[in-house]
Amino acid sequence: MVAAGNSSRMGGYDKIFHPLAGKPALAWVIDVFQTCPLVQSIVVVLSAENLARGEELTARKGWSKIHRMVPGGPRRQDSVWKGLQHLQNCDLAVIHDGARPCITVDLIERGIAEALTSGAAIAAVPLTDTIKRVNAENEVEQTIERQGIWSVQTPQVYKIDIIKNAYRKIKGDVTDEASLVELSGHKVKIFLGSNQNIKITTREDLATADAILRQRYTLF
Repeated sequence: MVAAGNSSRMGGYDKIFHPLAGKPALAWVIDVFQTCPLVQSIVVVLSAENLARGEELTARKGWSKIHRMVPGGPRRQDSVWKGLQHLQNCDLAVIHDGARPCITVDLIERGIAEALTSGAAIAAVPLTDTIKRVNAENEVEQTIERQGIWSVQTPQVYKIDIIKNAYRKIKGDVTDEASLVELSGHKVKIFLGSNQNIKITTREDLATADAILRQRYTLF
């Protein structure tokens, strides 16, 4: 579970511990992984500044599956690699953004089922909006055919040897783990994600996530 970002698009505001429907965003994520019967061990990657806060939350919540909380690296891919090195006796790695608090057990289990067959599976949803390519002057240069275009989410699930091999082979910058696996030569399968599985990147997203969770758990 990766939650070591600096929230630069939110002006440095710490979204991971922002209260959503009565508890911190990170707690929603860990609670779901704790509940999932197919998850055996959880490694949480936090910024160095948030480690003590994360450990205090773990002690208070009593999450039995937390194996370790570790500090992240300068890039997302560095943080994921640090987390992977602390997984022990695992066949699969389920990588999820701490900033996606609306994760469900069903999404995790469907990703695991797909990865057991394909070796690499990522949650995604098909795009429904019209997509335009624009230039530096914000002029439309091209309308992109949206057929076959998907928006990628997490969880992303990999057989442990596949994802570790990808990290050892590919050293360039990437935006997600699937890119590493693709560049290493392994096919990546899509499984259907959820439009509610949003990533918190703006303050408006906080309100949306709060509403989703309140509706889901009937907290109004």
